[in-house]
Amino acid sequence: MRSKRTLIGKIDPQTKEPVYKDEYIERMRRAGTPIIKDNDVKRFSINDIKTSSLKEIGLTGLFDKIAKESGLIDALRASNPQYCNEIFTMAKHLAANGEPFMHCQEWVEKVEISEKIESLSSQNISKILADLSISNIEGFYQAWAKLRTEKEYLALDITSMSSYSELIEDVEWGYNRDGEDLPQVNLCMLMGETSRLPIYQTVYQGSLTDVSTLKTTLSKFDQITDGRNVLAVMDKGFYSKKNIDDLLADGKKFVIAVPFSNKFAKKQVEDCRALIDDFSNNIVIGNDTLRAITKKRKWCKKYIYTHVFYNPIKAVIDREKLYKKVTDMLTNATKQPEKFKDNKNYGQYLDIQSAADGTYNIKVKNDVVANAKKYSGWLLIISNNSKDSTEIINIYRSKDVVEKGFLKLKHSLDLDRLRVHSDTNMQSKIFICFVALILLSNIHNVMADRGLYKFYTMKQLMKVLSKRRSQKIGKETIEYPLTKEQKDIYSAFGFDMLL
Repeated sequence: MRSKRTLIGKIDPQTKEPVYKDEYIERMRRAGTPIIKDNDVKRFSINDIKTSSLKEIGLTGLFDKIAKESGLIDALRASNPQYCNEIFTMAKHLAANGEPFMHCQEWVEKVEISEKIESLSSQNISKILADLSISNIEGFYQAWAKLRTEKEYLALDITSMSSYSELIEDVEWGYNRDGEDLPQVNLCMLMGETSRLPIYQTVYQGSLTDVSTLKTTLSKFDQITDGRNVLAVMDKGFYSKKNIDDLLADGKKFVIAVPFSNKFAKKQVEDCRALIDDFSNNIVIGNDTLRAITKKRKWCKKYIYTHVFYNPIKAVIDREKLYKKVTDMLTNATKQPEKFKDNKNYGQYLDIQSAADGTYNIKVKNDVVANAKKYSGWLLIISNNSKDSTEIINIYRSKDVVEKGFLKLKHSLDLDRLRVHSDTNMQSKIFICFVALILLSNIHNVMADRGLYKFYTMKQLMKVLSKRRSQKIGKETIEYPLTKEQKDIYSAFGFDMLL
């Protein structure tokens, strides 16, 4: 592939100095980096040009702006003064390309880094990860949490991260949310529903369930926020009677979905089933039309609100998905019964029995199918915060910021596998990924709010910005002019001074 070059001038055969074309001089002037001083062309020697360096500045400049305006860099300096610059640079590396830390130094050599840093070779990075203390890390979370709005709801969820390491104490066998046959650690994260930014995270042993970690997580958050009163928004995995008892006893505000695997949830639905499909119960949320009934109920000497929701369209869709799933299973099992007779998923809906003559009797468990569709389209949310069903469903639906945050962590920030071999290094790596997630979440928020996803994926946007470069020739630094795409992106992010 031939590279495309643009003629910007020539070398004077007598003076051996470059003579630039008028259009190049004008282009540099418009870019804000003129090479003309006092009506004379700034001249560079051949040696200056040969020894010049080229750096990417577009994306790192955006990261720097985000870190300054959000308070991220100040929180890092206050909590981790020794390695603040190195942590921030490693976080920028992860946010830019999601590659393992071993490639960080290679990336640093290609980009313009505003901070003064030590070499980020694999050896030095290992030392930094080992030196970061829990005190430094928790200090950052405390400084960062203080910057977030006082009235912000906090969405809480847990994900699993698999590891091959046998040297990390928290890596244990447990319920793997990705369905992988590997031991894991559990990462619990709180994100702000208003800011859509990560607020706090903590790591638990892989064998612990969502239910058993709630009280500890909220207690840790109390410590770093000096007891700030928050509204915790949680999915069904955090529901248990004990958790609700503890939340009420501790005076915590909560919004939590309840699974239909317990009698309490089923009873609330049955109490409303005959009455719910009435126009007086109709609410409109976005493009969805729902029915909702809210009741105030006593719970262990205190009161909660039960919000029962029914989505008739979702009920039909879920029923058809269930019927298709069972039909496909029946077809497969009929063709190859010996292959699926011991399959747990198939056994949930099918009764596959072998006969004495070597044939198989296959029946659909109709009672199981009927029970599975019985609660299709239904949702039970309990709360001690509000009796307004519209407000509650909006708050609950907004909790998907946590799920999106986990996706960014695991698939964009090299956390789908923990490639470290000690508890300290694991905690440090997850912490640096958290800093990178703050950068990516800020970019995502602007892209969503300003409609940039119509034109770019996040990866495409960052690639466009990374093409903006500067060249250092001698003692002079020349920034390349902005393309139209780069101008549009910078404008969306508030870089008006560059346009």
